Amino acid sequence: MAKYMLIWRMTDEGLEAMQNADFTEMLESVGRFNDELIRAGVLLAAEGLEDASQGVVVDFTGESPVVTDGPYGETKELFNGYYILDVASKEEAVEWAKRVPSASGTKVEIRRVPTIDEFPQDNVWIQKERAWREATGQL
Repeated sequence: MAKYMLIWRMTDEGLEAMQNADFTEMLESVGRFNDELIRAGVLLAAEGLEDASQGVVVDFTGESPVVTDGPYGETKELFNGYYILDVASKEEAVEWAKRVPSASGTKVEIRRVPTIDEFPQDNVWIQKERAWREATGQL
């Protein structure tokens, strides 16, 4: 099994559709999908994010960090939520992504989440992280 992150990205059209959608209906369809993921035993985490206008960006492209209040960037640069799934393959992650509800006007990016075992085990920082993960029940 491997972890994959499904990153839910909006387009301008998707954002407009979401703003005009019935919130109760949206909760129902997302809830049903989440329940499917839970029953299949593949859901590790899932969160929606607050509107970008409430966020900030810390930009490190200059000499010192610059903090900018939202909204920021173009809609296509933002993501509105994510799922982390524990599935057998990228292909299985793709199949789940194809079933994401209310996907009209959105894009779902899929990225594998490397495990701690893939990093140099003799590195002190990896050893500290492993100890923390073990102490918190994450390993």
